[in-house]
Amino acid sequence: MTGFFGRHSAKIDDKGRIVIPSAIKSAVPADQMPFVIRKDMYSNCLEMYTWQEWANMSQAVRAKLDLAFDEDHMKYWRTYMSDTVTVVPDAKLGRITIPKEILDKAGIAKEVVFLGVDYKVEIWAKEEIENGKLSSEEFRSMGRKISGRL
Repeated sequence: MTGFFGRHSAKIDDKGRIVIPSAIKSAVPADQMPFVIRKDMYSNCLEMYTWQEWANMSQAVRAKLDLAFDEDHMKYWRTYMSDTVTVVPDAKLGRITIPKEILDKAGIAKEVVFLGVDYKVEIWAKEEIENGKLSSEEFRSMGRKISGRL
């Protein structure tokens, strides 16, 4: 499994292309290079997965659903899969083009921040990224709670 970490800034060019930061590109084996991008369910950002990670995650979600006989499950799956795109970085610079309607869902216009979150990369509008973080006190408190040291 590929692990992503760090924070990397980038700009969207006039043609709507974004250069994937080299730290992210170099962490991905060539056979996993197509990326899958979708709007995050909980935060105002996009999620970017390697092809393999997306396949594993989607298979795990799908295994919990009864798509043949449960209408709610089918609606959930349809929504889960909608507005999901596959992008392949160009060979020259590693640029990707994310459709404007997907960028708009996360409020992304000109400047982005790629945030490595282990198994995925989040793509945030530069002005929005701080809204997705815990305050220092919230972070410490949650750390104590998770470790059982309340």
